[in-house]
Amino acid sequence: MIVRRGRKWVVVSEKTGRSFGSYDTKKEAEHRLKQVEFFKHLKSIPKSNIRKAGLRKRSS
Repeated sequence: MIVRRGRKWVVVSEKTGRSFGSYDTKKEAEHRLKQVEFFKHLKSIPKSNIRKAGLRKRSS
């Protein structure tokens, strides 16, 4: 979730309250939140499906 603290926008875990960084604009905070959620969900994908999903570089 994104919360306003003073003049900064802070990305915070809903479960633990851990901060994932503070940003000057809400847009920057939203971008970081998308990154955090992407990597959180990446852990749930079996490694054999990572290439199929286009998430890993192909070896030359």
